Amino acid sequence: MLGAIAGDVIGSVYERQNCKRKDFPLFRQGSRFTDDTVLTVATAEALLQGADYADTYKRYFRRYPLAGFGKSFTLWAGLNRSEPYQSWGNGSAMRVSPVALAGEDLETVLALAEQSAAVTHNHPEGIKGAQATAAAIFLARRSESKTAIQDYLETTFGYDLSQSLDDLRPHYRFDVSCQGSVPQAIRAFLESTDFEDAIRNAISLGGDSDTIACIAGGIAEAFYGGVPEAIAQEVLARLDAPLRSVTEAFGARYGGQAR
Repeated sequence: MLGAIAGDVIGSVYERQNCKRKDFPLFRQGSRFTDDTVLTVATAEALLQGADYADTYKRYFRRYPLAGFGKSFTLWAGLNRSEPYQSWGNGSAMRVSPVALAGEDLETVLALAEQSAAVTHNHPEGIKGAQATAAAIFLARRSESKTAIQDYLETTFGYDLSQSLDDLRPHYRFDVSCQGSVPQAIRAFLESTDFEDAIRNAISLGGDSDTIACIAGGIAEAFYGGVPEAIAQEVLARLDAPLRSVTEAFGARYGGQAR
């Protein structure tokens, strides 16, 4: 979970100022948490409390209205009714990492991922993006190889994960759809050598940098056994007390890294 938050914070300053290379500062003065972190922590709180996802997401939206939420989510969060809006956007994938820690088996993780997605992103692509991300994290936690993770995701979800970052990077543009950003984030992880390299890979693609790095960071944390201490401390220092408290409580119950 902290890996996903780290990707969001590091990528926050590159979303609108894309950096198509890997040699960039990890943290800058404007590095901050965005809606990706807010909803990731909201997912964690819903799991901790056994609460309704929709109610929890709406409450977190009211608490952090300026975090950078998309237009459709903002409209949904402001309504009294809670019907989903058929989104295929990557918001379902960027907030899903906690379910991969809470689920004890892959079947449970996939079910939890669908539940967390479907309150807003009930389009098949929205659900698929959340499930693929959660499955990748779960398999990484179970020490599956990158080859095994790639094979499972390609076979189960139909994603093409074969195109290299070098081939993707020159032509990749801003795309908030699950189908146009989740496979790219997974590829950033697959080509990485360590956690930091996964984040640098993700941001070097350009596009929706904070969300792509958020997705890649969640998988990389699970695969590489945590977030490097220096990065973790920089990220945690940028969270306010409520976000950090939930992050720590979730880590204490389900494992993962929170200090």
